[in-house]
Amino acid sequence: MSSPITCHVLNTLSGTPAANLKASLTLLAPTPSPTIPGNAPPSTVSFYAVTNEDGRVKEWTPTSGESLEEVMEGFGPGAKIPWSIKFDIGPWYEEKGVESFWPEVEVKFYVKKGERHYHVPVLVGPWTYTTYRGS
Repeated sequence: MSSPITCHVLNTLSGTPAANLKASLTLLAPTPSPTIPGNAPPSTVSFYAVTNEDGRVKEWTPTSGESLEEVMEGFGPGAKIPWSIKFDIGPWYEEKGVESFWPEVEVKFYVKKGERHYHVPVLVGPWTYTTYRGS
């Protein structure tokens, strides 16, 4: 089973996939859970990945706790769930000897529970980036 959220990053400077680029996926809303007096506030739910040789992230590794699928299951049908994907563009370009204007690129978006899979393509360059909702 593929992750409900995937991404694809292309390097516009070379026209090639952005392989080995670090990425993090973060839930921007609290997870739905009963409030119990005396409990600490919920911690940040996040995941990490490194793009493959084709510049894609097909699966996310949890930093702790639940899988992405389990987190998504906690929300009700039709819930509008805010997420963020951050790409460590600056260090990635600097490893290639290219100075980057962007230390990181962050894409914030909503996932509507119960809809199709969400794919986030990103075109990156050292001075520009663009994104759209893919299929």
